Amino acid sequence: MTKNEIAEVLVDIGVLLELKGENPFKIRAYGSGARILESMEQENVERLIEAGELDSVKGIGAALAQKIGELYTTGKLEFYEKLRASIAPGLVEMLEVPGLGAKKIKAIHEQLGIDSISELAKACADGRVAGLAGFGAKSAAKIAEGIKNREAYGKRHLWWLAQEVGAPIVQGLQKLSQVERAESAGSSRRGVETVGDLDFIVASSDPEPVMAWFCELPEVKEVTARGDTKSSVRFDSGLQADLRIVPADQFVFALHHFTGSKDHNVAMRQRALERGYSMSEWGLVPSEGEGTAKEKAERGESLPADSEEQLFAHLDMAWVPPALREGRGEIEAAAEGSLPRLLELGDLRGAFHNHTNASDGKATLREMTAKAEELGWEYLGIADHSKASFQANGLDEERLLNQVQAIRDQNASGASQTWVFAGSEVDILTDGQLDFADDVLAELDYVVASVHNAFSQDEAKMTARIIRAVENEHVTMLGHLTGRILLRREPYRVDVEKVIDAAIANQTIIELNASPWRLDMDWRLWRKAAERGLLCAINPDAHETSGLEHVAAGVNSARKGWLGAEHVLNTRPLDQVKQYFTSH
Repeated sequence: MTKNEIAEVLVDIGVLLELKGENPFKIRAYGSGARILESMEQENVERLIEAGELDSVKGIGAALAQKIGELYTTGKLEFYEKLRASIAPGLVEMLEVPGLGAKKIKAIHEQLGIDSISELAKACADGRVAGLAGFGAKSAAKIAEGIKNREAYGKRHLWWLAQEVGAPIVQGLQKLSQVERAESAGSSRRGVETVGDLDFIVASSDPEPVMAWFCELPEVKEVTARGDTKSSVRFDSGLQADLRIVPADQFVFALHHFTGSKDHNVAMRQRALERGYSMSEWGLVPSEGEGTAKEKAERGESLPADSEEQLFAHLDMAWVPPALREGRGEIEAAAEGSLPRLLELGDLRGAFHNHTNASDGKATLREMTAKAEELGWEYLGIADHSKASFQANGLDEERLLNQVQAIRDQNASGASQTWVFAGSEVDILTDGQLDFADDVLAELDYVVASVHNAFSQDEAKMTARIIRAVENEHVTMLGHLTGRILLRREPYRVDVEKVIDAAIANQTIIELNASPWRLDMDWRLWRKAAERGLLCAINPDAHETSGLEHVAAGVNSARKGWLGAEHVLNTRPLDQVKQYFTSH
């Protein structure tokens, strides 16, 4: 296990101990141990563990050092496993309810005897939760809303996590001797931010062994349906996957059909009808004549298509990238030859909104820089939290200026081929003022302004609050515009169009926060905004080195928003970005 993975376990132990009502000092020791590990270089942690000297670090006692060592060497911790087993599963599940922490869960369990989410929902409805000391009607309503959202969210899965499951399955299918072609389809192929399930399309004339391989994957928890040419399975995460096996001559048609979206397919079928064809998963057949589309295809009446490019060409269109197949004008653009050249991951040269362990990140400045260099980035921006984000260990003026100097010194040393820009993610306070004074902001290369509290403000106040920040001459870009956490927290109320107008008027960038949990600003808004001149920055909001790779999710979302390299600041070379920051 890495130091950050171990730290996550320590934090989880602290939460579980809080559920059990353990000694507060003991609980804090695990949280403190996690923060200490995150502040250390990985190689130093490894050296101390292997030398048996981790307990020499201030704040890590012998008992904690032993547990950390066990996690590091074995990837498991018996104490942790027993602790989880000692707590009713329903109490742990309650931690998944937005806004419900360990202290409240403990109080609800002890005073009402509730140990499941279903019982909790009833207690919110009948007034028992509202009657508890320290809760009240508003808290009960918020918990009830959180339970409702959790149930709805449980039917969806983050695209990023779903594709991590799906990609190896496609690779495995493609290696089978019985498989001629295999691809992922559905909303996952289109790159929608959350997906309901996974879809795989396979071309094979010998489906039985392919189906057996799929249904017997080790990660499959349940086979919900198994047939000769279609099967469905469910994984431990609850994610469902469907496999369809078709003849080779139907593969392209099935891939297109099951990629979707519904609106795109409807428009494509209409275009086919206008040209005398019926289009379906079975083929592109004459609309006149006897029999169904399937029967006509089986009789060999379908136009051939060895690729999707050939399929689109039959309808006098350019190939439409899956990301654009949402029924939002792509059919017309493909027919006119005006589809954009979409952004590619390789176009990015760096990113700006990233954190170190100076605030709530899990890696040092040096570690973040080394990872950026490994990715081949020309530059990296560090934007740790400002002091108002006390929960994120935000930097005050002195700590910020010390960090700026450390970054300047690192650049001057030439120790890395990746240039580091010194920035800050500055809190937008409730009235729209910024958390640092203008003279402090002027010392930075750039400023990311973000909302981190008072999410319940009404739309008018939140909109005015954000616009006031956007109008500040020192604000370079606006962070995570709506504050949403996918499948976890709804956006706060804000007039997005007015904020976009203000950003364009003030030449303020709006970021596409590439964290797979955010992807904010939403891709549905980008095409129109970019056409009006809004500049984008794709930022991973990375809190650890691996988080820098989340820019891939941002690029995926940008493509859905019709963005090209020309619309994104961090496709520009280093000298142009330096010039941009100097002139803005």
